[in-house]
Amino acid sequence: MKLKIILLILFVSFNTIVKAQTEAFTEQSYIKDNDTLNYRLLLPKDFTKDKQYPVVLFLHGAGERGNDNQKQLAHGSKLFLSKTARDSFPAIVIFPQCPKNDYWANAEVDRTTYPLTITFPSDLPPTNALNLVMQLMEDITQKPYVNKDQIYVGGLSMGGMGTFEILYRKPDLFAAAFAICGGGNPNTAELFAKKVPMSIYHGAKDDVVKPQLSLAMVNAILEAGGTPNFTLYAKDNHNSWDSTFAETELLSWLFSNTKFKNE
Repeated sequence: MKLKIILLILFVSFNTIVKAQTEAFTEQSYIKDNDTLNYRLLLPKDFTKDKQYPVVLFLHGAGERGNDNQKQLAHGSKLFLSKTARDSFPAIVIFPQCPKNDYWANAEVDRTTYPLTITFPSDLPPTNALNLVMQLMEDITQKPYVNKDQIYVGGLSMGGMGTFEILYRKPDLFAAAFAICGGGNPNTAELFAKKVPMSIYHGAKDDVVKPQLSLAMVNAILEAGGTPNFTLYAKDNHNSWDSTFAETELLSWLFSNTKFKNE
């Protein structure tokens, strides 16, 4: 009986948390021609159009793809809903959802190997999902209540890959970026290395996306004259986002960067 009560309490608590996340991040959709991008939007407390706010774009992993406009909140949304974030770093936070049959980055993924074998062609147009995200960002950043000197992007796994890709496609848009257990094409790093400060995270035991992919991007950014932060978690597997989101300096570092200062 006690076990049933405990399980019931845990179930209710979990559903309360999920409901709070869903209600705080309002359901939105961006429609361009015949395409629709679902996304969730978090506005600062006491939001007013008379002020200007930073914008954070967060790209989820492959497991959160779909069309329910909810799964993308599974990882990372709590970080931006924390009291610290809400009180100290008021921002407009955007969580788009990639459709099941699409990808944030141009990535050729061989899923017969573990870790996955992933390569990143750079001579292709953006995927439809990333193209919609870029158009959404163009639209949002034109709003008068957006601080164009404080536009940020981050993501995990597939979203980390999308982060590297959107940086080389839009290097002048972002003031800073973070990529967790992702990867990219090292040949593209020179396009953003000196323009966008980066923090890169990976787990040394990652058996899904090899940490060498992040290492390759770190090395390429360094070779191109950038100065990235890099954290390799010795005991972490693919879920290094848990350790990353526990980093007390992540948000303070992110919001300390502005395009004005970078220039």
